[in-house]
Amino acid sequence: QVQLVESGGGLVQAGGSLRLSCTVSGRTLSRYAMGWFRQAPGKEREFVASISWRGGILSYADSVKGRFTISRDNAKNTVYLQMNGLKPEETAVYYCATPETPFSNGGTWLRDYDYWGQGTQVTVSS
Repeated sequence: QVQLVESGGGLVQAGGSLRLSCTVSGRTLSRYAMGWFRQAPGKEREFVASISWRGGILSYADSVKGRFTISRDNAKNTVYLQMNGLKPEETAVYYCATPETPFSNGGTWLRDYDYWGQGTQVTVSS
């Protein structure tokens, strides 16, 4: 059974930084792409970043390019999202996700992913 557990969320002031972690169990992470999404209150879940199974293809939403960095540590079965320069409008629940199919490059759509974590709250104060 594949399980994803996010951690690292919290309250931070505008301009601050947080590093989110997503630990995966039930599969060998090195074979799978990973993605991060977020959902603000009253809004649809949106793509933030993704990393291919090899780790060489990184994709970011335009709104976070240059400030967020996705990375993976296969030995720890963990994916990270380093978030710098956070803005109040980025207050949301952040989710990690992984597809059923191995050896993919990831994607920017919700339908590209089959397994999701429970989310971690990020609150950015102004």
